[in-house]
Amino acid sequence: MGFLMSNSLLSIYARSLGASVSAIGMLISVFSISSILFRLIAAPVMDTYNRRYIVMFSTIMMAAAFFGFSISNDMSALIVFRLIQGCGMAFGNSCCLAMVAETLPKDKYGTGIGYYSVAQVVAQAMGPPIGLWAVDLVGFRMTFAFTSCLMLIATLLAFRIKNKFQRTKKLKLTFNNIIAKEAILPASLMFLQHGGYVIVNSLLVIYSASLGVTANIGLYFTVVACTMLVTRPLVGRLTDRFGLVKVAVPALFCNVASYFILSYSTSLAGFLLSGFIAAFGQGACAPAVQALSMKSVKNERRGAASSTNFIGMDMGNLIGPSAAGRIAESFGYTTMWRTMTAPFILAALVMLVFKKVIARIEDTFASKPAANS
Repeated sequence: MGFLMSNSLLSIYARSLGASVSAIGMLISVFSISSILFRLIAAPVMDTYNRRYIVMFSTIMMAAAFFGFSISNDMSALIVFRLIQGCGMAFGNSCCLAMVAETLPKDKYGTGIGYYSVAQVVAQAMGPPIGLWAVDLVGFRMTFAFTSCLMLIATLLAFRIKNKFQRTKKLKLTFNNIIAKEAILPASLMFLQHGGYVIVNSLLVIYSASLGVTANIGLYFTVVACTMLVTRPLVGRLTDRFGLVKVAVPALFCNVASYFILSYSTSLAGFLLSGFIAAFGQGACAPAVQALSMKSVKNERRGAASSTNFIGMDMGNLIGPSAAGRIAESFGYTTMWRTMTAPFILAALVMLVFKKVIARIEDTFASKPAANS
């Protein structure tokens, strides 16, 4: 919730400081630089130490970043604290995914990760609208201070996690411990879809303002999130039954359709229709690809697989907004939305080309004895 609030608010805050669209795109992307760098050690750390304490470290770093946003007066300061935020993200989301993967029965893997991702959906429903409302009420500084408090609450919740841990090895920084080669294909798919989708959080509000559609634009995120509450668990069950490719390829073209609708929209109704359709795309693909990355490795390498998965996501977060910002400045927002359908189309093509590899990963996972047996 804090991350989604900051993404939507940072672009507006930077705009109020006089930043250009391309500079805003860079600000949104720059946290991925530190996130990618710290993920190089996050995987072996997660597979060596108690993940509960790693999550606590992550939330403290995020709290510091949000507090930094609240006291920043220029782009340089925002960039510094955005880099700190990236450090927290490097450990937090991948560690949580690895912990979830340990608890799931393999016959309900996609379903379970779909339910886990519902927490992200609820945050997406609440974060941007609450952030926009809070800025109108108390301003940027107090709103960012509030998100810092949210992360401190998350630190206390992380302390309450009950997980069995017994250290079995020493920390070793080797390529095999940092990157799970088996998970590179899912990570590539994550890179493509997030490279396309992340621009919604960073540029949608500015785009709607350029069209004069400012009233209730936060409803876009609410529509997406509320629809995902249904689509993510449903798609998880469909993926468990029919496999990733048959479910995700049609879903990716929902994202394509949603961006074309955005490029033609001139009213709130068009934005909301786009959000409803996008939920079938993003709602289907993200948890399904995350599940595939976890299925691709043995239990003891889930930290490496999770980190590899999120490196792909970070690369998409790094390149997507910057590229979109430059396209918007040079050719306008209409061209930007239509051009940024390319990552979704390419992801669908990659799935079709490697469908046998994906099927082999799913079949191998299904044939393994259960971790808890």
